[in-house]
Amino acid sequence: MVGFLNVKHKPITPLKLITFTKKGIYCPQGKFYIDPWRPVDLAVITHGHADHARWGMKKYLCHHYTKPILYQRIGIDIECQSVEYGETVILNGVKVSLHPAGHIIGSAQIRLEYKGYVTVISGDYKVQEDGLSTPFELVKCNEFVTESTFGLPIYNWLEVPDLNKKLQSWVLKNQENSKTSVFIGYSLGKAQRIMKAVEGLGKIYVHNSIGRLNEAFESVGINLPDYKIADFKENPKEVQHEIVIVPPALLDSNIIKKIPDAATAICSGWMQVRGARRWRSADAGFAMSDHADWKGLLQAVKATEAEIVHVTHGQTEIFSKYLNEIGIKSDVVETLFGEDEEESEKEITENPKP
Repeated sequence: MVGFLNVKHKPITPLKLITFTKKGIYCPQGKFYIDPWRPVDLAVITHGHADHARWGMKKYLCHHYTKPILYQRIGIDIECQSVEYGETVILNGVKVSLHPAGHIIGSAQIRLEYKGYVTVISGDYKVQEDGLSTPFELVKCNEFVTESTFGLPIYNWLEVPDLNKKLQSWVLKNQENSKTSVFIGYSLGKAQRIMKAVEGLGKIYVHNSIGRLNEAFESVGINLPDYKIADFKENPKEVQHEIVIVPPALLDSNIIKKIPDAATAICSGWMQVRGARRWRSADAGFAMSDHADWKGLLQAVKATEAEIVHVTHGQTEIFSKYLNEIGIKSDVVETLFGEDEEESEKEITENPKP
């Protein structure tokens, strides 16, 4: 069930509560940035993916579950304050609170309130419950910043139980054919969803980069299925006929080639389009995404009742145009969000933080 923060607000003269700068989304009244891509004094972070949480900030503010992820991905020497969902922090007179985004564990929408004017920066989000992340909370506001990664009507996700059954059926078929089920999914968010989906079907082996993030989850009390770190170099045969999860950077790598009897499956929202399966040499593709589909985006935007909607990354032009056509004032803002996440995964996989 999607939550709903029903805080009444009146349409009022817009404040410049946020501006879009070369460093990122800036709140001039509060003197802080949201998910900046260049070093700043204070960064409020929506979630731990590398295009939203970057190295070099003097201080970070995030949700409790995101804090160990930042330590893992950026470094343990950073200064980081964490808060609970719904907890209010006052930054130079601006009320700041974090609300569930449903994207990955610890992901948050950032709600800003100043002199009665409310702005919400969504970060990345999905309204579909995945059984692992805190469910998305609809937050009313005057101004809303939304992504549109899958902002086309063709993107329409299966219900999570139905999608999980597809993954399970694929694993069972591979087991019948003496194949090793190798799933390709992002180390943060996607990998843990895959683990949950196939729990109980066999031993689960994960790449070390996924294992390190699993430890971050477990450090804040989040239970994950049993798994082992795969030793692909010294003992690749130990994963034979079992379940293996690796990040996208390793697809077509020598590591994959060493896995005995491997059948590979890409888990990505891009797999909704059949032609995308030919994008990489994989045996199967499952449309599993941690972003909202077309219906989810529209549901979230409409529910905010925002007077202005900024579309920051993804299918920006198309989605913004549609919003204007249905009477929701919208514009497109250029940001560095949504840049090639696979490159981010590759960097983290090859150059892990100690």
